[in-house]
Amino acid sequence: MELTEALVKVQLGWHHMHFLVSVLCLLAVVFKLTIFLIHRKEVLRNMEAFPGPPAHWLFGHALELTKTGTILEKVLEWGQQYPYAFPVWFGPSVCVIHIHHPDYVKTILTSTEPKDDMAYDFLKPWIGDGLLVANGQKWFRHRRLLTPGFHYDVLKPYLKLMAESAETMLDKWESYANSNEVFELSEHVSLMTLDSILKCAFSCNSNCQTEGGTNAYIKAVYELTHLINMRVRTFPYHSNLIFYLSPHGYRYRKALKVAHSHTEEIIRKRKEALKEEKELNRLQAKRNLDFLDILLLPRDDNKQGLSDEDIRAEVDTFMFEGHDTTASGISFILYCLARHPEHQKICRDEIIEALDGKDTMEWEDLSKIPYTTMCIKECLRLYPPVPAMSRKITKPVTFFDGRTLPAGSRITTSVFVMHRNAAVWENPNVFDPLRFLPENVSKRSPHTFVPFSAGPRNCIGQNFAMNEMKVVTALTLKRYQLIEEPNWKPKLISTVVLRFLNGIHIRIKPVSGLEC
Repeated sequence: MELTEALVKVQLGWHHMHFLVSVLCLLAVVFKLTIFLIHRKEVLRNMEAFPGPPAHWLFGHALELTKTGTILEKVLEWGQQYPYAFPVWFGPSVCVIHIHHPDYVKTILTSTEPKDDMAYDFLKPWIGDGLLVANGQKWFRHRRLLTPGFHYDVLKPYLKLMAESAETMLDKWESYANSNEVFELSEHVSLMTLDSILKCAFSCNSNCQTEGGTNAYIKAVYELTHLINMRVRTFPYHSNLIFYLSPHGYRYRKALKVAHSHTEEIIRKRKEALKEEKELNRLQAKRNLDFLDILLLPRDDNKQGLSDEDIRAEVDTFMFEGHDTTASGISFILYCLARHPEHQKICRDEIIEALDGKDTMEWEDLSKIPYTTMCIKECLRLYPPVPAMSRKITKPVTFFDGRTLPAGSRITTSVFVMHRNAAVWENPNVFDPLRFLPENVSKRSPHTFVPFSAGPRNCIGQNFAMNEMKVVTALTLKRYQLIEEPNWKPKLISTVVLRFLNGIHIRIKPVSGLEC
C-alpha cells in the first residue's frame, strides 16, 4: 500500500514537472515571438521612407535571390524601379538597404563606418581581422602601417614580376592560337594573378602556372576561394552549423589549415632572415622590398609592430584581394576587348607605339597608353570585380534628400547597379571608353565610378591592381588578337567577386599572322 502511494506521488510529481516545463517553454516561445514582432515592427517603421519590391512575409526576397544567375538581373530591375535606394529583405526581419546613386553612395563611402559583419563573416576564418574587415582603431593603425607598402617606389619593381607571370600565361596560349581552338580564359588568368601575387608578396617563385595541381598551398587557396563563393550563393550554408557539418565545411577547414600553416611558415622564415634588420630604408638599399618586408618591419609611434596573427591576416587578405579580384578584372577586360574588336585594334596600335620595339612594359610606359586605360576603366564600370560593398552604421545617417536610417542599419553600396544607372550614365549598357576622357570625367561626381571603393576605406592596393591590369592587357594584345566565341552565352553571377558562372570562352590569333 505504501509503495502504491509513493508511486502515485511520483507520478503526480512528474505530471506537475511536465506541466511546469510546458508552461516555461510556452512562455519562452511567447517571449521570443514578442521580441521578434517588436523588432520586425521597428524595422518596418525604419524602412517606411524607402519603398521597394514586394517581399514575402516570411522569406522576404531570399527565394528570388537564391536562384543561380538571377541576383544581378533582379537588383538591376529593382534599381530601375526605385531611384537612389530600395530595401532587400532576407527573411522576416533582416533588411538591407541597397543604394545605387552617387549622391547616396557619397554619404556612406566618405564615412569610416564599419563593414557589415553579416556580409564579411564568411571570409574571416581565412583572412582574420585583416584590413578588408577590420574596424575602429585597429583598422586605422593597420592602414597607417601598410600604406608605405603601396608607394610607387615599392610598386615599381613589381612590374617586371607581373610581366614575367603574364608571359608565362601567354606562352601557354600559343597552342590555342595555332589551333584556333576555343578555350576558357578565366582559369588561366586566375593562376597568372596568383603567380604574380606570390612573387610580389612573398618573393616566391611558385611555378603555379605550370605546376598548379601539385602545390598544396596553391590548391588550398583555390579551394578556399571556391568554397567561400559557393557558400555565399548557397543559402543553407549561411548557417555556421550546417556549413560546419557539411562535406564542404570539412573541405574548407582542411584547406584553411594548409593555407594558414603555409603562411605562418613563410612569416617565420622571413622573420628569421630579417632579425638583423630594423629599418625599411636600410633593407631597400640592399634589395627590392616585397609586401612581407613591409608587414614585418614598420613600427607605430609606440615602436610596436604588427603581431604574428595580424601579419598572417594581412598576408591572407592580400592574397585573396590581390589574386581573385584582379583576376576577375583582367578576365572581363579581355572578354570586352574580344567583343569589341574596333576598340581592341586602337588599343593594340597604341600599345605597339608605346613599347617602340620593346618586348615588355616598363614603368614609364604605363602613362603612354591612355586609350587602353580608358578601355580598362570602361570594363571595370560594366563589370566591377567587387559588385557590392556593405556597411553597418553605428550612428543615424541622413541622406541628401532628407531620408534617414537609424544606427544599426545595414547598407549595401550596389556598385554593379550604380555603374549601369541610366540616371548617371548615358546608354549605360553600351561599351564606350570615351566616357573616361578627362573632360567627361570632370562632369561627373567622383562617386559615380567606384570599382575600388572611395573615401577613407578605399582599396589600398588599387594602384597595384591597375598596374597589373595594364601590363597584362598590353602584353596580351601585343601577341594575340582576341576573338569572341558567338556560340557561348555568358551567365553573370554575383558572389564575393563578380564572375561568369560558365567561364569566359574565346579564340585567339597571333598578331604576327594578321594582315596589315
